[in-house]
Amino acid sequence: MIYIWIAVMIVLIIILKSPIVKGKIGERSVSYQLNKLDNEKYIILNNITIPTSSGKTSQIDHIVVSSYGIFVIETKNYRGWIVGDEKSEYWTQILYKRKEKLYNPLRQNYGHMLALKGLLSDYSELRFIPIVCFSFRADLKVKVSSEVIYTSRLVKTIKKYNQEAIPASDVKQIAATITGANITNKDIKKQHIKSIKDDISNKSNKISNDVCPKCSGSLVLRNGRFGQFKGCSNYPKCRFVYNSK
Repeated sequence: MIYIWIAVMIVLIIILKSPIVKGKIGERSVSYQLNKLDNEKYIILNNITIPTSSGKTSQIDHIVVSSYGIFVIETKNYRGWIVGDEKSEYWTQILYKRKEKLYNPLRQNYGHMLALKGLLSDYSELRFIPIVCFSFRADLKVKVSSEVIYTSRLVKTIKKYNQEAIPASDVKQIAATITGANITNKDIKKQHIKSIKDDISNKSNKISNDVCPKCSGSLVLRNGRFGQFKGCSNYPKCRFVYNSK
């Protein structure tokens, strides 16, 4: 019997370490916080997938629509130190002596915001507030001016935006437009995940072959303040840089 319990525990540990499961846990934690908001003032939309102008899709963890703005929330459930800045293409997760790269979530969330702007193009001068939300498992060491916060500070961060920017009459209509565009087909969502993985793989292959993933120029080794890095030979037209450290 003890061997069965050991086997079950091993399976549970594997499942809990899965990126998909960790992501779901992070999203549930954020949903719990968002439910503390006044539902008379804020409309909460979770796990929204909308089409983009490029023919792809954009999966957005959470959207909060209110008179104070449209909050676009990207959740991350990483452990360890998270190091990065506003403009870097990649941030670094430092866990003990191991370093892993993650795509800059500010850039990721900017893409979500652009998709929403395209969807809501009939509305003029909407205020979008992007927020990147990390769980308490992370130790944030980022240098940013944007809203990169812990989940526990989410409600307080949203409430600090208290100047009305969107007519109350438009709030429900905007939320309905987003909900109406939400793609619920599982096959399309699977294709969205596959597309992201393919893009990451293609970019990595180009970088490893010293090809710029942005403009297909050559990547050359350069020296900077923090050591060597790869930069596009078409600089300043293309400003792509890659630091393998």
